Amino acid sequence: MINAATTVLVVEDEPLVRMAIVDHLIDEGFVVLEAANADEAVAILVTNLTIHIMFTDIDMPGGTDGLKLAAAVRDRWPPIKIVVTSGHRAIAAGDLPAEAQFFSKPYSPDTIVNTFRQLMGG
Repeated sequence: MINAATTVLVVEDEPLVRMAIVDHLIDEGFVVLEAANADEAVAILVTNLTIHIMFTDIDMPGGTDGLKLAAAVRDRWPPIKIVVTSGHRAIAAGDLPAEAQFFSKPYSPDTIVNTFRQLMGG
């Protein structure tokens, strides 16, 4: 298991999808915060300096999609690791912020967990 202090922010507008990955991450020992859109995510990021990884969907309601959110996080909080997902788009590495990773939906929760562990050096 990973260090329980590893905190992940999951940004997903579909409640059932968010609940499934959040439950899996918690079962694997991560501390998890949740947001349903980019505005909620930024509010959490501003008030919580313990976030290590942000896992965000691309297509969400509101004026900021997951790619714009990822770019903003890279600029404002560069130490945060970024993983992006989408069931509607294929994203090239050049479309992502530096060092961000992309997974198509449906993804394997175990693959996401393993990626997070690798990102945290474990």
